Amino acid sequence: MEDILINWSPQETRVAIVENGSVQELHIERTLERGLVGNIYSGKVARVLPGMQSAFIDIGLERAAFLHVADLHVNGSRPHHAESGTAVPIERLVFEGQALTVQVIKDPIGTKGARLSSQISIAGRMLVFLPQDNHIGISQKIGSAETREQLRARMQALVGSPEEGGGGGFILRTNAEDASDEELGADIAYLRKTWATIRERSFRSPPGTLLHQDLSLVERVLRDLTTERTGSIRIDSKMQFDVLQGFGETFMPAATEKLEHYRGERPIFDLCNIDTELDKALARRVDLKSGGYLIVDQTEAMTTIDVNTGGFVGARNFDDTIFKTNLEAAGAIARQLRLRNLGGIIIVDFIDMTREEHKNAVLSEFRKQLSRDRTKVTVGGFTQLGLVEMTRKRTRESLARMLCEPCPTCEGRGQVKTARSVCYDIMREILREARQFSPREFRVVAAANVVEMLLDEESQHLAGLSDFIGKPISLSAEPTNQTEHYDIVLL
Repeated sequence: MEDILINWSPQETRVAIVENGSVQELHIERTLERGLVGNIYSGKVARVLPGMQSAFIDIGLERAAFLHVADLHVNGSRPHHAESGTAVPIERLVFEGQALTVQVIKDPIGTKGARLSSQISIAGRMLVFLPQDNHIGISQKIGSAETREQLRARMQALVGSPEEGGGGGFILRTNAEDASDEELGADIAYLRKTWATIRERSFRSPPGTLLHQDLSLVERVLRDLTTERTGSIRIDSKMQFDVLQGFGETFMPAATEKLEHYRGERPIFDLCNIDTELDKALARRVDLKSGGYLIVDQTEAMTTIDVNTGGFVGARNFDDTIFKTNLEAAGAIARQLRLRNLGGIIIVDFIDMTREEHKNAVLSEFRKQLSRDRTKVTVGGFTQLGLVEMTRKRTRESLARMLCEPCPTCEGRGQVKTARSVCYDIMREILREARQFSPREFRVVAAANVVEMLLDEESQHLAGLSDFIGKPISLSAEPTNQTEHYDIVLL
């Protein structure tokens, strides 16, 4: 069983999913930085790019959003030429200035704008409504083929045909498996009413208008994170507890029974040392219980995870030591992916194993641990270089990108020049300036450790430079300067 802890404040909501005292997932939403995924906008085509088969759409954000032809849907499917079956070029489907109703499927990440789709989907308690589609889909997690067919038949009867005033497609979520016809019918009516409101607003709203906003993180806890494995949902705000109760009684009565208002004196996240886990999830190194460790490096293109044995020497021979470290790392990596919300391309460098059965066992354990992930994950086998390549769907910023910013000293490189390297940069800069200008004196304003090195170990070289250019060079230490930051003042 797992417990959900919700720490709410006016500026930030934090949600932790805890299993056996160990944090498995962290979700954070800030009031001023609320994510856009699921939001529906009235947009206007700002620019069509035939070479990229994409278009930039103005939806009222700081940066134009991105719509690829693969996400441009007509009558619920990607348009094709009837004769050849090839995709229709985007320039024949949209034009600059055209109004489009679009939905955000990926938040802006780094320098990239939001990604859009023109196929709208609205999530309910048990169903996802596809108003531009007509098919009935079933979650892959719902049991047998017989159960799926029975659900599809029930849904067909409830949805009705377009001639009967029905229409629209639906996807049954996992928790729809045991739902009654009344519950499914209520969800259908709610979703259709929501879509009708969105359409009405789209007809009378200018481009850039937000037509529909997805639920807040507190409400999404009931809709998306609560499962049959959830034991309790504790929240430390009485106001939000009342909001959740009202929302749950309307849409998720079963989940409402698990709701508790936490009244303890200790902060709710202190119950499981979640703030400590949060700090660990931002660190580059992750220690394993056996003595091994992981190194997690996140870049713009991909995330790399390196497994090391560290101080683990507990097995009988070297092969077993490596095997046991990799097995433990498989579970730890899956957990770190969820905790840090790492997405995109991920490369895992397990310690090299010589025995094929060890490789298969580690890969099997890794896939088993990843199967618990709510986010779509695709894993390949071991490559010729012994790496495991995988992808994890990225819809929002990772934990590190949300909570941190690049270091102002190293500007995100992770390392800075040595004081000696900066001394030589300064000398080259003085020589460059001396060839262009003829001041009375050069004054160097630099960090204390750089000035100290110029006065001590590099004093002979500095004196030689002063003699060569025929000008005095004075030094001034600036306590606020970092090692790489310096100024050369011409006096």
